[in-house]
Amino acid sequence: MSKVELKTISLEEIEALAVGAWILGTGGGGSPYLGLLNLRRLYAEGHRVQLMSPLGLDDEDWVAVVSNMGAPLVGQERLADSRNIARAVRMQEEINGIKFRAVMSVEIGGGNGVQALMAAAHLGIPVVDADCMGRAFPEAQMTSVAIGDLRPYPCTLYDPRGIEAVVTKVPSWKWMERASRKICVEMGSIASTSKAPRTGREVKDWGIHFTTTKAIGIGRAVQEANRRHEDPIAALLATEGGKKLFTGKIIDVARRTTEGFLRGSAMIEGSDADRGNKLVLSFQNEWIVAWRGEKAIATSPDLICVLDSVNGHGVGTETVRYGQRVTVVALPAPAVLTSPRGLEFVGPRAFGYDLDYRSLFAPAEAGA
Repeated sequence: MSKVELKTISLEEIEALAVGAWILGTGGGGSPYLGLLNLRRLYAEGHRVQLMSPLGLDDEDWVAVVSNMGAPLVGQERLADSRNIARAVRMQEEINGIKFRAVMSVEIGGGNGVQALMAAAHLGIPVVDADCMGRAFPEAQMTSVAIGDLRPYPCTLYDPRGIEAVVTKVPSWKWMERASRKICVEMGSIASTSKAPRTGREVKDWGIHFTTTKAIGIGRAVQEANRRHEDPIAALLATEGGKKLFTGKIIDVARRTTEGFLRGSAMIEGSDADRGNKLVLSFQNEWIVAWRGEKAIATSPDLICVLDSVNGHGVGTETVRYGQRVTVVALPAPAVLTSPRGLEFVGPRAFGYDLDYRSLFAPAEAGA
């Protein structure tokens, strides 16, 4: 095992991470608030979490890939316990007879952006500064490692009532999604999971690197703008090279929890420059398509982010409500997601929309 530099993550950085991850969650990944409360308590008890570069992994190292799975609305109702995600990781070690070198989140978005830190605090191993999405997505096959055709199994699922389940083998990533989702639904539409273990080589080749640091940077930019009484959304767009799509007030929300997902739509009545217009956002855990009239003006995998117009914090599909003043922005997606193969997994057609992807950030390459 090579000696690598480990950086202790401060509580101030965790606070910023929660803000940045909620924005990168594009409405999903679950609210990071309960995870943040867990980490505040763990730090008060003396625990510390260290961050390592994905490039510092040895090729033979094992990395645990973790997340909460299920419907974000249920995550608001069931209190988070950091020991649950740690148990899912231990189950992988027991089943495979391995010892993990580090842990990383499957997605940097939302509450899953802090899951790896929660597990690491109990396991005593570092967090890899990487994930498999660069945002949040609702399904198991919507990852860079699936795009890379890496092995999808085994997957462990843990429920705080003591239910432990393992999907030992499946023929494809979509079958992993189907099988694990059914188990998750039986657990109450939320479960702590440890995905197929990844080697250091696989993380270096297929991980989306330095996304924890990115989320912390986004959170800090928004926090600093608020401290200075400046526009936090302008600060975010300047930091990330994003684009403002729409500003207005939420006037209607339709959502339902079904098959382990939160599905529905939200309608925004325009204000300021958008007065007299409406924007409709369709979601499956995450915001997937933004409609202005009959025209889709933004689609996955570009990041569609709904932000509080005052403080610039993310608004989730489970927390959006009538009367909220919001600004919708788009941020660029990682290149692996916008590749031809990537679009098969995370483009609008992967969600059932008869739409071609048109990038807001590289129109000359749209749909390439």
